[in-house]
Amino acid sequence: MSKTSASETLRHPHIAIIGGGPGGLVLLLTLYKRGIPATLYEREADSNSRAHLGGMLDLEWESGQRALRENGMEDAFRRLSRRDAEETKLCGKDGIPLFHAPGGDPDDGDLRHARPEIDRRVLRDILLESVPKDNIKWDHALSSIRPLGNGQHELTFANGLVTIADFVVGADGAFSRIRPLLSSATPIYHGVTGAEISLAPTIAALPENRDISEGVGKGCCYLTQDGKIIGFQRNGDGRIRAYAWHRNTLDWTLPQDPKQAKNVLLDIYSGWVPWVGRFIEQCDENAIYLRPLFHLVVGHRWEHKPGVTLIGDAAHLMSPFAGAGANLAMRDALDLGLVLTQVLSKENGQGEREAAVTAWEEEMFVRVTRFAALSATNVEISLGPGTPEAMINAWNQNRA
Repeated sequence: MSKTSASETLRHPHIAIIGGGPGGLVLLLTLYKRGIPATLYEREADSNSRAHLGGMLDLEWESGQRALRENGMEDAFRRLSRRDAEETKLCGKDGIPLFHAPGGDPDDGDLRHARPEIDRRVLRDILLESVPKDNIKWDHALSSIRPLGNGQHELTFANGLVTIADFVVGADGAFSRIRPLLSSATPIYHGVTGAEISLAPTIAALPENRDISEGVGKGCCYLTQDGKIIGFQRNGDGRIRAYAWHRNTLDWTLPQDPKQAKNVLLDIYSGWVPWVGRFIEQCDENAIYLRPLFHLVVGHRWEHKPGVTLIGDAAHLMSPFAGAGANLAMRDALDLGLVLTQVLSKENGQGEREAAVTAWEEEMFVRVTRFAALSATNVEISLGPGTPEAMINAWNQNRA
């Protein structure tokens, strides 16, 4: 290798991002905006795959919103997010709100203490529109990764591609294929499982479903009691999505026949406010998904190894009961992108790059631990014996 090509490798190493969720896309965007090339490998076939999945994300000022602000996307976020969807209701199984926080004022431009909601699909679309299409490789499911020494890794994909990366970022979620390079930790089952179901916009808008619509409100509504919870979200397109969780063993499942699956859920929520049962009866039969809850041990960390790191759920998987997952992933991605930019723009060597990433990892470990602990605590409270009152008390304490 010539001196010129070696210098070029130091200045523009092959950065491989595995996973195209919010974290992976924000990292790609952060690097691209600052002139650092990177390639994102995503297992899904194309950008339309699973476009119907995913609820709302409430983005916080110093994490999710900041990741967009610092990449020139604040205007797009303000235009596409919804302040009224910040409305939150907490109820028992009778559906009567014991806590009700109204949505934000759409005319209030100060978002520093707000958490505007944006549909996961909408967020993904605006991120995809902001990066070069050629930098994303669809239909690239990672089969294996092999260290080559000196920080390089050989990546082998299910479609037959084999490539060598100088720096790999695992943004590949709960069951990350990159994590085993750094840590022996595996996802731990919370003892809570259930289903994601939804009501199509046309069904949700029917006059006879007015009680469902009013029960959910403009944002989120959570009903919890008797060791069960069902949480509703209103998407921007009018679809109402629900996550129905209860305590059970990991081998619990739903029948493949959607009508039988609905009957199982109806039995679990028997005796709850009638509109919950009618929601289940009318839910989209093509969109019933198992949703067991997993987490990594609180305080998960690893000893840095050259040429590889993790962000988002791959690094600190937790339940959605702290409302932190997407925010943390986007903050991870922004901060790591800025660290890599600073090091690479100065044409520092590999040693300086690895030292900078090590320092970032240590900061990240500290930053996420309290959210992981809060998430684990909230799962126990939300499905515990004292709900709904215990969940409301915890909610108020977290808001204080």
